Amino acid sequence: MKTRLRGLAAAWCCSLLLAVPAAHAGLFDDAEARRAIVDLREKVAKLIEQQKARETESTAAQEQLAQLKRSVLDLNSQLELARADAAKLRGQNEQLAQAIAEMQRDQRDTRAGLEDRLRKLEPQTVTVDGKEFPASQEEQRQFEEALALLRKGDFAGAASSLTGFQKRYPTSGYNDSVLFWLGNAQYAQRDYREAMASFRALVSNAPGHPKAAEALLSVASCQTELKDTKGARRTLEELLRQYPKTEAAQAAKERLPTLR
Repeated sequence: MKTRLRGLAAAWCCSLLLAVPAAHAGLFDDAEARRAIVDLREKVAKLIEQQKARETESTAAQEQLAQLKRSVLDLNSQLELARADAAKLRGQNEQLAQAIAEMQRDQRDTRAGLEDRLRKLEPQTVTVDGKEFPASQEEQRQFEEALALLRKGDFAGAASSLTGFQKRYPTSGYNDSVLFWLGNAQYAQRDYREAMASFRALVSNAPGHPKAAEALLSVASCQTELKDTKGARRTLEELLRQYPKTEAAQAAKERLPTLR
């Protein structure tokens, strides 16, 4: 490029010299020729500098363009990475949402099961033999199961169940009735002494119980079976004194003359 510019400058100088008429050639001395050459050289130098500046600007523009391309590529790479991360996060969010839904469902099931168990354990008011008291569903179930065994004639099973009930629920409102039916189960097995203890415990613990008079009559029956006639008479007399207007007292009146 520099060579080409210098060639152009030289050609331009020659053309200027040729354009001067021969008649005036002598007018130019060496000083003027040197000034003309210097001027030409300055102009050529300016042209070269301008060309260099344009080339520099072009190179800078190309570098900026290359840098811009690299930036676009970097942005595209970052965008792809961001899309991949977003997709991964969506997947994790979906898994988390599913896990939360399953946990909430398990909690609902657990809460429902717990509430059901609490309802079973929660005391309810029941009435047995004229006595009203709170009892859990489990108490009710075990008491009814024991009576069912007694009705079926499984006296040993009923006695075992009623004894277990007493141990498990020592303060239950059922216990007075449990003593009465336990005495009956023991009597049916000819365990008269244990039956007497159960009937006596009922009369002692709850003298106002609807079955207290019947319990005393049963005590007299146990004494009769044990050949304790005097004890049976005393028990029947006690029954007449304490519960004179009951059906058990009427039965005692009929039984007393037979005890000699």
